[in-house]
Amino acid sequence: MSDTLSYKCPSCSSPLEFGSTSGMLECRSCGNSYELDAIEMLNEAETQEGKEPEFDWGAYKEDLSGEVIEGVQTYKCQSCGAEVTVEGVTAATKCPYCDNVIVLEPQLSGMIKPNGIIPFRIDRSGVSEKVRELCKGKRLLPGGFLSENRIKEVQGVYVPFWLFDCHADGKMSFKATRVRHWSSGSYDYTETSHFLLVREGEMSFEKIPVDGSVKMDDSLMDSIEPYDFSELKEFDPAYLSGFLADRFDADADASLPRANKRVETSVEEAFRSTINGYDSVTMSMNKTQISDTSVKYVLLPVYLITSKYRGKTYSYAINGQTGKIVGELPVSRAKSWAWFGGVFAAVFAIGMFLFSRLF
Repeated sequence: MSDTLSYKCPSCSSPLEFGSTSGMLECRSCGNSYELDAIEMLNEAETQEGKEPEFDWGAYKEDLSGEVIEGVQTYKCQSCGAEVTVEGVTAATKCPYCDNVIVLEPQLSGMIKPNGIIPFRIDRSGVSEKVRELCKGKRLLPGGFLSENRIKEVQGVYVPFWLFDCHADGKMSFKATRVRHWSSGSYDYTETSHFLLVREGEMSFEKIPVDGSVKMDDSLMDSIEPYDFSELKEFDPAYLSGFLADRFDADADASLPRANKRVETSVEEAFRSTINGYDSVTMSMNKTQISDTSVKYVLLPVYLITSKYRGKTYSYAINGQTGKIVGELPVSRAKSWAWFGGVFAAVFAIGMFLFSRLF
């Protein structure tokens, strides 16, 4: 027995029949008619709805360097397990993640040579200024939080990043509606028109950054973007002088899903920007093919600040190239109660004043 192909009306779900005169698919129940190509695209969209696009990056690691850097020391933090490297011999340093002293672990392997590095442009005095700017005007910030002494102890870290390049060919369909309301006599009417919108195009992506550190907060790293990659330099161990360099513990394969997501989001945003004049728009089909793929391993400059307040750890990140700072600030419970009490008192006073004026 051979399979049969049937089509349903998008409006009422009744079977569609081919009209020999009109050359269209017709619904006897509601009287609507449709082009065959439109119904086939709708069926394809419904089949793909809810499916994630499958990206094939091919041999994207062809340009990775396998060279191991000589003349660097690798340290391991006994508290959080972070592994960092420094140029030459360092007597002692502190972990940029938990602020504990880290000790030399000679048995650890060396650092794989990055394809490039962006040197620090913001010095430590600039870090202090950025932190003050972040705390400025925060009336509910606990007194003494992030003292000047603590700020001076901040260590700059070169964070490992993977930079993905690719070309994307995308095809997406969207279900859209347009609603019209009107009244006639004693009746109110609502008409909802349904549309199937198809968008196709191609985009090229260069240097999609994804941090290669599991212990690094991905949201912090995403938030301090962008970096100016025109300043990307050929790696030289001399750039590590006075700084730490985090060893990647999430390789390119582990970081690939995040790169996929950024490609998917960018393509969808580009297609959605061409759709206007509808009351609702929902993506129903996404087909994206990836080609011309490559990846590079680079080190990007970040200042990390970790502070504890009432048992909770607060992390901050500063882009070592641009000075952009992100992070969460704690709130003083005493100050918040005082502030809300003052607001309540002011509102209450205004209410009593208005009440007295009215009565």
